[in-house]
Amino acid sequence: MSDELSPTYSPAGLEVGIYRQWEKAGVFAPSGHGSRVMGRGALEGRNASHDSRPTTQDPFVTMMPPPNVTASLHMGHGLNNTLQDVLTRWARMRGRPALWLPGTDHAGIATQNVVERLVAKEGQTRFDLGRGPFLERMHAYVDVTKETILGQLRSIGSSADWSRTYYTFDEHYSEAVREVFVRLYEKGLIYRGKYIINWCPRCLTALSNEEAEKEERDGKIWHLRYPLADGSGSLVVATTRPETMLGDTGVAVHPEDERYQALIGKMLALPLTDRRIPIVGDEAVDPEFGSGAVKVTPAHDQTDFEIGKRHDLAQIDVMTPEARMAETVPLRFQGLDRFDARKKVVAEFEALGLLVKIDDHRHAVGHCYRCGTVVEPRLSDQWFVKMAPLAKPALKAYADKKVKFVPERWGDIYTQWLEGIRDWCISRQLWWGHRIPVWYCDACGSKHASRTDLVTCPKCRGLLRQDEDVLDTWFSSWLVPMASLGWPEETEDLKRFYPGTVLITAPEILFFWVARMIMAGLEFRGKVPFHTVYLHGTVRDTQHRKMSKSLGNGIDPLDVIEKYGADALRYTVISGMAVGTDLILDPKDLEISFAPGRNFANKLWNAARFLLSNLHGAPRPLAGAYREVIRREELTLADRWIIARCDAAVRESADALEKFRLNDAASAAYHFIWSDFADWYVEAIKPRLYGDVPGGSIARAVAYRVFDTALRLLHPVMPFITEAIWQKLPGRTEGELLARARWPEADQRASDDGALAEFALVQEVVTALRQIRAENGVEPGKQIDATVVAATPAMRSALTLEDATVRRLAKVAKLTVGPAPTGAAASAVLSDGSTVIVPLGGMVDLAKECAKLAAERDRLAGMVANQEKKLSNEQFVARAPAAVIEGERKKLAEWTEHVSKLNDRRRALGC
Repeated sequence: MSDELSPTYSPAGLEVGIYRQWEKAGVFAPSGHGSRVMGRGALEGRNASHDSRPTTQDPFVTMMPPPNVTASLHMGHGLNNTLQDVLTRWARMRGRPALWLPGTDHAGIATQNVVERLVAKEGQTRFDLGRGPFLERMHAYVDVTKETILGQLRSIGSSADWSRTYYTFDEHYSEAVREVFVRLYEKGLIYRGKYIINWCPRCLTALSNEEAEKEERDGKIWHLRYPLADGSGSLVVATTRPETMLGDTGVAVHPEDERYQALIGKMLALPLTDRRIPIVGDEAVDPEFGSGAVKVTPAHDQTDFEIGKRHDLAQIDVMTPEARMAETVPLRFQGLDRFDARKKVVAEFEALGLLVKIDDHRHAVGHCYRCGTVVEPRLSDQWFVKMAPLAKPALKAYADKKVKFVPERWGDIYTQWLEGIRDWCISRQLWWGHRIPVWYCDACGSKHASRTDLVTCPKCRGLLRQDEDVLDTWFSSWLVPMASLGWPEETEDLKRFYPGTVLITAPEILFFWVARMIMAGLEFRGKVPFHTVYLHGTVRDTQHRKMSKSLGNGIDPLDVIEKYGADALRYTVISGMAVGTDLILDPKDLEISFAPGRNFANKLWNAARFLLSNLHGAPRPLAGAYREVIRREELTLADRWIIARCDAAVRESADALEKFRLNDAASAAYHFIWSDFADWYVEAIKPRLYGDVPGGSIARAVAYRVFDTALRLLHPVMPFITEAIWQKLPGRTEGELLARARWPEADQRASDDGALAEFALVQEVVTALRQIRAENGVEPGKQIDATVVAATPAMRSALTLEDATVRRLAKVAKLTVGPAPTGAAASAVLSDGSTVIVPLGGMVDLAKECAKLAAERDRLAGMVANQEKKLSNEQFVARAPAAVIEGERKKLAEWTEHVSKLNDRRRALGC
């Protein structure tokens, strides 16, 4: 194995090779053997990269939300799977058998739509092919595509156990689906009935309430006049869907509404038809909506359906499955699209003088969650699951704290949904999916739910026909925590890995998937399937719009990986995702979004190259120092400081990961590596590494240990680059992998508040001197003198111990502690009350600097005067928005403060 890193970091080839190493070594399998928690800190240099002793810790188990077999990677996948991977890698490094179980979803509606479009390009429909050949075509297509998304997930570093990959259409998984259906059917929790369901005219299938996504739309309310049949007057009804009036079978008013009490029981002549309909009194009517009288169309509205049942009103379906007007309406409307029929109905009402008025109205309109088509409430025979009996234990599990949500607010939303839950429509009018396991006998009229296919009727031995519908895709997905582990068989995996640990997913499928999995787990296993649900934010663009194909504002993660590397993508999504917040990325400028991750990788790579060149360039006996115990008295202030900062970073990272603050964990590793280690410690020890001063052996040993620890802390977030560097560190043997290395444990012996405080003063002095140089235009290579006045004991100690470091980093020829020097000088007050002063005589051209400062002061003073004049203008202040006024006042304050600072600098220079 080569000891050197390439001059520049190039992730393209490196990441593929590293991933192959992990897979070949079987890193992703939840072994009962492997790493344990690191028990020694940075002061103790024992080589502790791998330990084959068995662990006694409970498994860490998380389930991958199964992506669709036709899907391609998008930033939502990138975020969700990176979050899962970070927590899985962390658990693995802590010695827990870690199972991240991957899988794919057959995705009924989405997949059938894709293949139907392919068939349409050949001039055919699925009906032309027939059910059998069409399903063969579906399976052939999916066999090719279902591995694509999993391969793309590998490209972002997902450390899932691919050997256990499930597919919701696998034979065994399908058996589990049937088992659940039959059990619920036998308990009376599954039934078939005629109810109002959400219907997609594009996908030609029923949808559950959750699949009909509500979108706020600007619409209209039409006020229509319905004459009384006896000619004695009329009623005005308000509706947002005038086309459905052709299916009205009644008008409802509130029974206590004094305006209409005398009309209850009378008949209306329904316009545009020859039908008479009754006026009924029903408490479901809101007297405040519209006119207080509502048209009742029992076949096309859930509330109307319930009103119709209470008053025995007829149910007239006025639309075809494609949302065209059916034969149940007058001939002139038949065949019209529903929205064209709306226009024609309104026009005819206007022509008859029965259109009272039209109001603007913003309301929620249901759309198909797959194709975006406006759904149609429709009366239909469908299969349902009674949800209330399943919801009750799920509510209790949350109340009993057997499952928690991160952020906590989602627990309240979960509770509200379960408390108001409606029965779940589980049948879909598709061919692709788990076919409903119910058979009908036309001979004796019986029906049978069965775990196995039936041919003849168990009652009369007549021939059977199977139900044509398939099950909702979510009916298979809600079984993921069980069926993916072998249920209903009591497999070893099921015993070991159920229940799981944490589910990481997006809030939009809280009801689709998360709540239903909890219900299924309690119903069929008696335990919740996971103890924690982490619901992360959504990936949005800079206008805060959710990224989507339809908006054209998405980012392809594969493009990002190709340009910047997977680690840059991972660092960006993790560092930008705080608990309870969304991730904002700019799809128009990938450089802005992802370059920080790329830059961090380059910084880490260069720091590693520098360190390795000095470690490997040392005499061989010094390599032993990496494994020797270092005595405290051998350490410099800088050594003690970096060891203490390393220990703090370990604590910060672990605490953040425990609380799902993954962004804070990434930040802790970032700041330790970039600032503490690379910018300060490496610079402080260079003279020792180069042999200019004694202590090189100790400096190498400390640098080695803290850098090794830093790589471990960063590994879950940026696994590829950390693995590549870690394998190059001295002492590594062939086959040792950072992915299996132990997570660092905090070590109380590394704590050193004194070192942290004193080195912080060193940093302050250096920073202040650098700022003074910059502000006064001191040439970069020019040496300066500096004096620290009113130094505290801590400051004196720090400067004594790290005098050479301050002088070298700030380019100081002479550093003294004592009284303030006379003459023109620049100064800065430090946090401990001391002041650092730099004499400027001979450093800068004082006359020229005074003139420059005066010119800048005068320019700003003029701006201040103009701004004061603007803000004293009463008309401007009265007319301008409050936000504008506040902005102008803020400018004035900033400019005034800047003028004051310029005057201070002039006085310091003796101008």
